[in-house]
Amino acid sequence: MEGDGYCGSFFQRCKPYIAMISLQFGFAGMNIITKVSLNRGMSHYVLVVYRHAFATAAIAPFAIVLERKVRPKITFLMFMQIFVLGLLGPVIDQNLYYAGLKFTSPTYSCAISNMLPAMTFVMAAIFRMEKLNVRKVRCQAKVIGTVVTVAGAMLMTLYKGQVISFLGSKYMHHPRNYVPENNTDSGEKDWFKGSVLLVLATLSWASFFILQAVTLRKYPAQLSLTALVCALGTLQSIAVTFVMEHKPSVWTIGWDMNLLAAAYAGIISSGITYYVQGIVMQKKGPVFVTAFSPLMMIIVAIMGTFILAEKIYLGGVIGAILIVMGLYSVLWGKHKENKEKEAEITIEVLKCCSENGMRLETVVEDAETNNDIEMQKGEASRELRVAIGVPKV
Repeated sequence: MEGDGYCGSFFQRCKPYIAMISLQFGFAGMNIITKVSLNRGMSHYVLVVYRHAFATAAIAPFAIVLERKVRPKITFLMFMQIFVLGLLGPVIDQNLYYAGLKFTSPTYSCAISNMLPAMTFVMAAIFRMEKLNVRKVRCQAKVIGTVVTVAGAMLMTLYKGQVISFLGSKYMHHPRNYVPENNTDSGEKDWFKGSVLLVLATLSWASFFILQAVTLRKYPAQLSLTALVCALGTLQSIAVTFVMEHKPSVWTIGWDMNLLAAAYAGIISSGITYYVQGIVMQKKGPVFVTAFSPLMMIIVAIMGTFILAEKIYLGGVIGAILIVMGLYSVLWGKHKENKEKEAEITIEVLKCCSENGMRLETVVEDAETNNDIEMQKGEASRELRVAIGVPKV
């Protein structure tokens, strides 16, 4: 019995890590499929519209049914926050990222996007969502890990070295319209433009994470929030597309790679991703969520070699190693920080129990049967519910 309890507890602790690693594989597939679609001439403005229309259609039914009793009322301030989320994520980030991806390559785009943890960490520190105490080892680990991660990404971008061929990759057959045009010399002039767009997209994405974390505090219905963000993002993207694209033919989509790119990106990379990220973010914070993004670059680099005939250079391999080292440093710092928070919460709850003449077991039982335990034990008991993992009905 104790073994089963330990295994269950271990799995509960591992779930956020498993979820975020799985999302990186989903993102990697999206980058490859989207690059192929863009190479075939699809407008990235139209792709964003279809992507979030698919996401809305996939998530909205579950939100309507599963959260009909727990969905908070939307105030004007809350609506504006959701409206800005739709603008930052679906509209600004996705359009700029797709434009940058079109001018560069999937691996390069992922390398630039690895600045996301650093940007999110800095913004979270500015808005006091992350406590920065350089005297503590855990904070030093997060800062050093962030710097090492960015250094690895920049090394991949600026240093090439010799080409490294994966076993069998040079014998693979690559359809002509799958191979990025930027592999030729004529596309080199667009890489700087693509890099600027990717940096701006990453900044917008980091802002999205920060605002999403703030919004979830007052609107904890993750499915409903995801559906609303995708729906508003779809409407906003339609308006942008009408302004930027004047040919009706750009809206044409058939049973081809363009449809696959829109459906895959919408259902996997928007609908499911926004929902899973929201759940993990409530428990671990925005920095933890973005710390896994460097893994996507490594996955895309391997997939791009076999599918898009991308070349892998020595600098890319060294940069990937640095990125993984930086990622582990950030995660170690977050793990130590969570342990310290749990210890502080336990001490506060024990003090609260002692002052009110209650045993800790009584508080736990109340937390399991009474959703509104704040009325009994105040803020400390609310933190206890989160710490012991009691689900919120």
